[in-house]
Amino acid sequence: MLRLFVGIGFPPELKLRLSLLCSGIPGAKWVDPGNFHLTLRFIGEIGEDIAADVDEALCRLRARRFTIQVAGTGVFGGEKPRSLWAGVERTPGLVGLRDKVETALIRAGLPPESRKFAPHVTLARLRNPPLDKLRQFLSAHAQFRAEPLAVEGFSLIASFQTKAGSVYEDQAEYPLLH
Repeated sequence: MLRLFVGIGFPPELKLRLSLLCSGIPGAKWVDPGNFHLTLRFIGEIGEDIAADVDEALCRLRARRFTIQVAGTGVFGGEKPRSLWAGVERTPGLVGLRDKVETALIRAGLPPESRKFAPHVTLARLRNPPLDKLRQFLSAHAQFRAEPLAVEGFSLIASFQTKAGSVYEDQAEYPLLH
């Protein structure tokens, strides 16, 4: 069994920029900067036979290159924040690629994604964070903006659980058209 997702990797400069945000909230479990990415679609645990079908479906996908903008910060979980993130602005290119990935995965036999697409980069997992520190963080980083990132492809990525946390490994890369 493989635990997979489809995502867009980031260059070292963007990972560094994001890593500089990762402090100031006691008890936060900060994501390793090497793992920063944009998930287009979480797949979960599947067998290698289905993974081969997924790869074949993604190989046939055709989409044009586009640019994304990582900007702002926020939380998921409302009154009980559980995840801290940097936002990724929705663009027609990004949403179009995400929709094509979703269609390809459904064709490969996976069930449709039930969650609404909310493009983001997870910075930390939270468990009962001090809300005053969280508010200070969000206020201090509300104007965060990274350099625009040209997206030239996307990947099928495996997630392996270790004692030190998740390790991500690209299984296949798919270039986008010029």
